Amino acid sequence: MDHAYLLLKYLFLGLFQGFTEPIPISSSGHLQLAKHFFGIEMKDLSFELLVNSASLLAVLVIYRADIMRLATNGLNYVKTRQPEDRSEFMFIIYLIIATIPAGVIGVVFGDFIEQQLSSVRTVAITLIITGIALWTIRNLRGRKNDGDMRMRDAIIIGCAQAIALIPGISRSGATIVAAMGLGMKQETALRFSFLLFIPVSVGGMVLGFSDILGNPNLQELAIPYTVAFIGSFVMSYFSLKWFMNIMAQGNLKYFAIYCFIVGPLALIFL
Repeated sequence: MDHAYLLLKYLFLGLFQGFTEPIPISSSGHLQLAKHFFGIEMKDLSFELLVNSASLLAVLVIYRADIMRLATNGLNYVKTRQPEDRSEFMFIIYLIIATIPAGVIGVVFGDFIEQQLSSVRTVAITLIITGIALWTIRNLRGRKNDGDMRMRDAIIIGCAQAIALIPGISRSGATIVAAMGLGMKQETALRFSFLLFIPVSVGGMVLGFSDILGNPNLQELAIPYTVAFIGSFVMSYFSLKWFMNIMAQGNLKYFAIYCFIVGPLALIFL
């Protein structure tokens, strides 16, 4: 019975994180709320790193054509300097630049954020902030395509992603809000946001890999972790596909309303 309960618990958390990761409501914040609500205590970040890796795999699968195109055309530009490949090469450069703020903040202030800014109260307040940001840009329809990005855009979006290291501030929400606020089309904002998720997630995996290997209960948790990983991957895939459709229809306001409901409820009841 205990083993079955353990499997169900980790499956639920994997599915829950996978569903909330792509959409702009903060997966890290919701994972904190879920652990608090169900009385689940995890003393390290190994589980979060694991399910985040599953979400990364889903993003890689969905955006594999874009990744291959950027890699191929970017490399061609390095070799041939063909003008038609320059925009793809610069898009890669902007992704690298936008990764730096979150990388630096994560390394310098990661422990502080984990210890001081992961409370339920903090998550509740930052969910409300996420809702305000989403509501602010709900009707924006930008004109910038991939080739219209500039260094300034990359830096601002990167700083937005760094702020989203605080649980409750959605990473996808913060980067999409910043991108759309800078005049980008919804499709461009979405693609840049999730391609930007790749290097940051890989960096987190590399830095936190020792947490997974160093977990004293790793052997006992091998099967529950595997179940959670699979659940997170499947749910992340379908959640991102669903969110892409929502973005195409311009319905971000519903996520803002959701944050306006869950944030105050968490403040009151948790």
